[in-house]
Amino acid sequence: MKNDPNKILAFIGAGNMASSLFGGLIKQGFDPQKLRVSDPDQNQRDKAAILGVKTYKENSACLKDAKFVVICVKPQLAKNVCNALDLSKGQVLVSIAAGITISNLETWLPAGQPIIRCMPNTPALIQQGITALYANNHTTDKQKREAEQILTAIGQTLWVDEEQKIDIVTAISGSGPAYFFYLIEQMIEAGKELGISEAEATKLVLQTALGSALLAVAEGQDPPRVLREKVTSPGGTTHSAIETFKTHKLDEILKLGVKNASNRSAELSREFGEPI
Repeated sequence: MKNDPNKILAFIGAGNMASSLFGGLIKQGFDPQKLRVSDPDQNQRDKAAILGVKTYKENSACLKDAKFVVICVKPQLAKNVCNALDLSKGQVLVSIAAGITISNLETWLPAGQPIIRCMPNTPALIQQGITALYANNHTTDKQKREAEQILTAIGQTLWVDEEQKIDIVTAISGSGPAYFFYLIEQMIEAGKELGISEAEATKLVLQTALGSALLAVAEGQDPPRVLREKVTSPGGTTHSAIETFKTHKLDEILKLGVKNASNRSAELSREFGEPI
């Protein structure tokens, strides 16, 4: 990301996602002196300071003159944090607080405030995440492009045309890493039960997961369904496993789990977002 002498970025909250963001920006060549972070926890501030990021205990001092203000707090804290922010119309608020809607943020912030709501995921910790974005009507196209540029520091981005889709994104990519980790966990356990060591099973499963993911995203590669079919010879070992999955309705279970996660995301939006 190119440095902009007038682009100061302020992060409210210095947790894992915030540190992933400013850590990724620094790796891309962004001047850490243009990055600010506020957090009441001294330990979190110290971790950020090691990277050269300016740290503050008070949010008001952190956001002064910042072009973008990134809210990285727990959803239940978002109301009080936003109500206490003294933002100017020229500042863009970027929220990664799960479950907090644009409508909620507009209620808690000054009228006409540019706001962008985001849903990143945990692979952002190694700059391999994907972040969905949705902006309110007060956000300009230039501000959207600049916000997207910031978030590419932690992986890929995807704009959605309806805010309701953020709940679906939450269920698929926000919660998605846990689904894959759960599958990996169970495959390792199966290997152990069949007679190989945990170390052997872990190495086999992790490399298989990595290789399969890289194969699926390789340029010009077949879609996942075709890739699966190529491995599944009729009457073979893979066919036996796939048929077992189908018999026990694993496909329906997975889709139901994702749907329930999406519904829960919508419920959390209502729960955390009720005006004070």
